[in-house]
Amino acid sequence: MITVHHLENSRSQRILWLLEELGLDYKIVEYKRDPETASGPESLKAIHPLGKAPVITDGELTVAESGAIIEYLLDRYDTEKRLKPTEGQALLDFRYWLHFAEGSLMPLLVMKLVMMKVPTNPMPFFIKPIAKMITDKVQEKFIIPRIEPQMRFIEETLGKHTWFVGDELSAADIQMSFPLQASSTRMDLVNFPNISRFLKQIEAVPSYQKALSKGGVFTTL
Repeated sequence: MITVHHLENSRSQRILWLLEELGLDYKIVEYKRDPETASGPESLKAIHPLGKAPVITDGELTVAESGAIIEYLLDRYDTEKRLKPTEGQALLDFRYWLHFAEGSLMPLLVMKLVMMKVPTNPMPFFIKPIAKMITDKVQEKFIIPRIEPQMRFIEETLGKHTWFVGDELSAADIQMSFPLQASSTRMDLVNFPNISRFLKQIEAVPSYQKALSKGGVFTTL
């Protein structure tokens, strides 16, 4: 039996979605975030030394990191090769988006979130304007100029076909769901209609809805 160590409001939600899409039986061990730090609890370190989610166990095997978990589940359980192209450019594109999600887009979105939160943290009143000026400048000069080309590239890709690797759902879409959901809370998507369409599209997928009902209320941080 596969066990998903599921941290609320986290990347582990998309692992539940993949398991539902594969039609696999699994159980969830749920963890709550610290209300002050938003970090996972110390008990997660009993499963993996870094104490982060997602982590799955499958028999005696333990797998961490979203991309690694997705590859493991596909290699072992997607016997019909339904959620991963098998050859050619489609396979290369699949691998690209599978790694792009966490390797390129999410680090910038995390930095943007930190810059957005700094001025709202408790601090002496006379420091707040300075903190906001500094964080706004970091966003303007460093973060936004790097995020926007990536978002335009994603927008262009989703303008060519229904999903990231063609007209059928793949695990690359599942992997890309989290950073794009996060982007919708950190920037205006009015100029990215294809990304907005993608986000509405994934919410209509039955396996996504089923995973959401099991994983609990989901909002990206």
